[in-house]
Amino acid sequence: MSSVPSSFNAFRINHDDDGHHAAITSMSTDELSPGDVIIRVLWSSINYKDALAGTGKGKILRQFPLNGGIDSAGVVVHSESDKFKVGDEVLVTGCGQSETRDGGYSEYLRVESQWAVPKPTGLTLRECMGLGTAGFTAALSLQRMEDAGQTPDMGPIVVTGATGGVGSIAISLLHTAGYEVHAISGKTDQFDWLQSLGASQCVAREGLWLGDRPMESARWAGAIDNVGSEMLASLTRVIKPWGNIASCGLAAGIDLRTTVMPFIIRGIGLLGINSAGCPYHIRSNLWTKLANEWKPRHLEQLMTREATMEELPEIFEHMLKGGSLGRTVVKMGDA
Repeated sequence: MSSVPSSFNAFRINHDDDGHHAAITSMSTDELSPGDVIIRVLWSSINYKDALAGTGKGKILRQFPLNGGIDSAGVVVHSESDKFKVGDEVLVTGCGQSETRDGGYSEYLRVESQWAVPKPTGLTLRECMGLGTAGFTAALSLQRMEDAGQTPDMGPIVVTGATGGVGSIAISLLHTAGYEVHAISGKTDQFDWLQSLGASQCVAREGLWLGDRPMESARWAGAIDNVGSEMLASLTRVIKPWGNIASCGLAAGIDLRTTVMPFIIRGIGLLGINSAGCPYHIRSNLWTKLANEWKPRHLEQLMTREATMEELPEIFEHMLKGGSLGRTVVKMGDA
């Protein structure tokens, strides 16, 4: 491991008798979580889950201390696996990063080779992190919807939490895949931006009323929901027959009060999206699609900010106050 320095920097999160604390720390590879591949991390990204973990405002980490960051992309500098050799470009999203093992807010990362995906041709490492867990979640949502029979000719798909990472990428991805897209957001000042990503109609969250009967007039052919709670319950009432809802977020809460009527009378589907634990063959195939036919046309436009490790705490707080817009990529080391 001659190409790995004796020490490097990482954004390390801890919780002990002094409470929650997180800071840039100098560490060595001996302190990293186990694995058969070491990656020099060049890019990472910021997700809502990262903000919860980094501030301690969500119970994300299951052990301490750990390096933050659920996304990472970089170059293999040491490999004990037949799958990868030194110099290979790879990415890792989810797979326990910043939850049960060290994550991507570190200049070096050690992982099990079974979780690393070769960088697909058609994406740079920076673009991979522009997508990151958020983009992968959006793609997994659409894939599961199409596996359940969703097609563009069924009608428009509505995206909630539209200005966030998953929501904004979902809009561009759906548009790229040939769907009419509607957006629901509380940030009416960003409607022009959402329309530039591909939304043909934007709906203000404030004052939105979708009724309270078990079924209301059908309005959309499907939905990608990042909000949960009452928003998700409302959507079940207004999805057209045989449409699907991909549930991938819980920004408004974990409760769900609805009835079985839309499911057994209209035949709609409610699909749970677990991007962190997605099987490898699905993960690999989806990244190939994201680099090719599903590559969002507005990817550079979606990357609204480029940050460093030093800026993480400030961005976390801003995100948790509802300030998210698109995607923030994190430049690591000498990327």
